[in-house]
Amino acid sequence: MRRIHTVHLLMYRADIPSGGIGPTCRRALRLARARARGGGRRLEDVDQADSRSPRPGPAPGPEDPTGRAALQRRRVVDFALRRRGVLGGLREGALSLREVCDADVYLLRAAGFHGVETETVCPVCRKENLTEVSWVFGDDLGPASGSARGQDEIDHLALTHDGFTVHVVEVCRSCSWNHLILSYEVGLTPGAGKRVRRAARELRRHS
Repeated sequence: MRRIHTVHLLMYRADIPSGGIGPTCRRALRLARARARGGGRRLEDVDQADSRSPRPGPAPGPEDPTGRAALQRRRVVDFALRRRGVLGGLREGALSLREVCDADVYLLRAAGFHGVETETVCPVCRKENLTEVSWVFGDDLGPASGSARGQDEIDHLALTHDGFTVHVVEVCRSCSWNHLILSYEVGLTPGAGKRVRRAARELRRHS
């Protein structure tokens, strides 16, 4: 059975320094989540996120009876500019290794159980390829919110729950470099998740 790694939501508060990922990544996650909730932040305010406008994508609706539109990514934000800025600060001496290579044991364990190895070599130590870990956040997810999930699990959640946000973090399991690289939304329209789960329970009951 695969372990589910859950991140306590308090780790994203500014006044709590410890958590499942490094402080640099936590700050970017707080801003990304604020924008995903429609908190009024402009794209350029999200810690130098990619300047392209978020791609809304089609929302699932009556014209999509299979719910497959729920799998399409919406409100995509790329944090490549912020990442380059952090690496530039490291090269110039404005940031220390301790500040950027700060992934803790929970993130490293999640990378081992749920991560996907990429073809990108760690930009700091260059000892191994980076691993990407996806974290899900959403009110309709219940206890699953704040946990690391594989892509198959994310797809299943998207087809059975209201829209939620996915944050993708890259991490090096050798030197503990980590950074938020992408955020996006998937899932059903508000209120549809409960109806889908209720119908699934009814089918199981009568099967």
